[in-house]
Amino acid sequence: RSLGRVRAQRGRGRELGAVVKARTREEKLFAAAVLKRSFALRGEEHRDGFTFVYEGVLRDLGLEDAEVEDYLADHAAEVDAAIGRHRP
Repeated sequence: RSLGRVRAQRGRGRELGAVVKARTREEKLFAAAVLKRSFALRGEEHRDGFTFVYEGVLRDLGLEDAEVEDYLADHAAEVDAAIGRHRP
């Protein structure tokens, strides 16, 4: 590798790192709620694949399922709108 390539790659990494910002608790809850509701609408919320992904997301975001359920109860219309579904 040339020194120029190495420097260019390092520069790209710094630029990407500067753009990332921490998510708020509200944003984390919203993201987890959208994921859960999307799978529920397809009837897949009890499948192994969903459980594996969802539990990983909760762990990564530092959330509990009960918190997501509470958020969904209070923000169902916003979550449904985000996934392109409107509740009657």
